[in-house]
Amino acid sequence: MKLLEALQWRYAVKKMNGTKIPAEKLETIIEATRLAPSGFGLTPYSIIVVEDEETRKKLQPAFYNQSQVVDGSVVIVFAAWNTISEKEIAEYMQEIADQRGVAVDTLKDFSAAISGSFKNKTPEQARVWADKQAYLALGFSLVAAAAEEIDATPMEGFAPDAVDEILGLKALGLHSTVALTLGFRDAANDYLVNAKKVRRTTDKLVIKK
Repeated sequence: MKLLEALQWRYAVKKMNGTKIPAEKLETIIEATRLAPSGFGLTPYSIIVVEDEETRKKLQPAFYNQSQVVDGSVVIVFAAWNTISEKEIAEYMQEIADQRGVAVDTLKDFSAAISGSFKNKTPEQARVWADKQAYLALGFSLVAAAAEEIDATPMEGFAPDAVDEILGLKALGLHSTVALTLGFRDAANDYLVNAKKVRRTTDKLVIKK
């Protein structure tokens, strides 16, 4: 499908049919998510890909028993960093050096710019910033899923502390921010399957200056 056709086709599916999505399509969605933009390129989050059915059953109550968690094929939890310190920045500088084949010393100015940015943020502000980066990645996941004709339902409605405990995120220095279920729509039982997509019209949405 062409991009706009794919975006017209997608919607937040309420009922999924339990069919497993092809591994290659999941890999494409994950890779597209990896390529999402992020402030400084820092990518201050991990994506937790939950395919295991038993783990998804454990997660379902934390998602207020939404059926897509178990009737879908995959739950992806976007888990942002709890803190952004000199350690994380130094590790990122080393990644740049390794992947671009440059000396890490040549990145001192860039490293200082990132560090300076976070010195002016409170821990809470840094956490909110990391959460926003995770949302950018979610957007790429949604578009990639639509392009692959995989249904996707973004989810903010969950108990983050419970999700963090089930997935062991605290020990990883992470907290759940937003989630996404992937699968195939149950066309016979989803009341939204034939509903017209409603968004604000362009003339109302777009303000040109």
